[in-house]
Amino acid sequence: MALESPGCEPVVLDLGTGLRRFGQTLPQDGSFRGHAFVTHLHWDHVQGLPFFTPVLVPGARLDVYAPPPQAGVSVSDAFHDFMRPPYFPVRPCDLHGEVVFHDVADCELQLGSARVVVRSVPHVGPTNGYRIEMGGASVVYVSDHQQPCDGTDRIDEAVLDLCRGADLLIHDAQFTEPELARKRDWGHCTLEYAVHVAATAGVRRLALFHHDPARSDEAVDRLLPGARELGRERGLDEVLAAAEGLTICLSPSSPSPPPWPPWPPSSSSSSSGVRPKASRTA
Repeated sequence: MALESPGCEPVVLDLGTGLRRFGQTLPQDGSFRGHAFVTHLHWDHVQGLPFFTPVLVPGARLDVYAPPPQAGVSVSDAFHDFMRPPYFPVRPCDLHGEVVFHDVADCELQLGSARVVVRSVPHVGPTNGYRIEMGGASVVYVSDHQQPCDGTDRIDEAVLDLCRGADLLIHDAQFTEPELARKRDWGHCTLEYAVHVAATAGVRRLALFHHDPARSDEAVDRLLPGARELGRERGLDEVLAAAEGLTICLSPSSPSPPPWPPWPPSSSSSSSGVRPKASRTA
């Protein structure tokens, strides 16, 4: 998943296997500069890093932001632990370009003209969601989201804070309702819950993401009409299924946004173009 806007360095969302293909479209001469926001450190979100060819050249730089996996263990520590012999032949420090790791959680970052809001999201282990505002549009990425196990449709306040009024929400939609009943504590949610999150937060467009690995493209397509009908009933402009190679162009939706409210909110606080490229197999 990547966001691109004129005048901004590219922003990558997670470092899965799709990173290899995206890297082939970028400069290979050492001039690359970019940022990667990793939601969490499970294998499917990090294993693409050593195959990202732009950072295999001296002079290139990639800044990687992620939640530290546990107290006393940094993101850099974690990457150097799982990306090393005998599990992999090279370490992050062996890549010819520069990879800089940053521990981030519940904060706001300014990257040139782009603003990134970071919030913790319910999943299995420390997990972030990200809101990226660039080119006058806002994209929210909540790739892995634990639906409440108690059967309610409650939404974590941090997730609502991320999503409110976004132009595009890319959201976990791994399970059907029967699948969730069997796998309620697996850290994911249904497409109905994804629509609920989007509608409650006033999102314009929802991209269903993190499809179950066992679900074929045809099966995803069969689920989509029901999700779109539910989205229309809840006031969404569009519901779509993320797919490999998909490009969405977003026009500027408003003037520069106001300063983000503090987090966590105090008792007196209220909380409630970019080109994203998506992959169906994430």
